[in-house]
Amino acid sequence: QVQIVESGGGLVQPGGSLRLSCAASGRILSIYSMGWYRQGPGKQRELVATMISTGGTNYADSVKGRFTISRDNARNTVYLQMNSLKPEDTAVYYCYARLRPWDTSSEYWGQGTQVTVSS
Repeated sequence: QVQIVESGGGLVQPGGSLRLSCAASGRILSIYSMGWYRQGPGKQRELVATMISTGGTNYADSVKGRFTISRDNARNTVYLQMNSLKPEDTAVYYCYARLRPWDTSSEYWGQGTQVTVSS
């Protein structure tokens, strides 16, 4: 089995920064894709940022230029640096890892970490 553990959420004022971390552990040979989704109050879960093992990234338009995703493949860890945070970034942020690109059953999710942007 694979475990996904997120950390780094919290309360921050508008314009502030937070860094989320996510570590995957367990029976892992390699991870194709890791990244972050979020679900705000009364909203559907949406993509925030993803990164594949070769370094390619994908960002939601709403976070481009403010958020940066990075990975440490040796540690099976992904990070999300969030700058210039806005109240609309308030959400539970979920990390995922997909081990094989063609296999949705190889996708694992964390429990989520709360990010609240408020003055």
